[in-house]
Amino acid sequence: MAPFIVLATLFALLSILGHFQIPVAFGWWTSLRLALAGMFLLTASAHWGKRRPDLIRMVPTSFPRPDILITVTGVLEVLGAIGLMLPKVAAYAALGLAFMLVAVFPANIRAARERLTIASRPVPTLVPRTLLQIVFLAATIAVFVAGK
Repeated sequence: MAPFIVLATLFALLSILGHFQIPVAFGWWTSLRLALAGMFLLTASAHWGKRRPDLIRMVPTSFPRPDILITVTGVLEVLGAIGLMLPKVAAYAALGLAFMLVAVFPANIRAARERLTIASRPVPTLVPRTLLQIVFLAATIAVFVAGK
């Protein structure tokens, strides 16, 4: 839920700032891509530190070396967030992040079905988790389409 709160809060705040031209005028596309960048930096931070073992447990057992997969997806989230902050490559970064969201969804399914925890907190059940993924996917696709 924290990533959604970060995305929504940053989008609202940046939209207000852009509307009032602080520091300059910018529209929804800039607000959304920067909000997504903030969200992906937050989610990437979980790939190292105390939450890392929880993420490793989420990876379906059919995938080899879940520790490496968690590192790779964390690096991709950081690189994607950086790309979202650069207008010339933001659309491509958003497309790559959209593909990554689809690729990691099996881990979200496993976490929900097995009622795993992240930082000792239960993950959302499958329906809310799926709805959140759809929101994140729609946001990345919107940035891609508008940026082309």
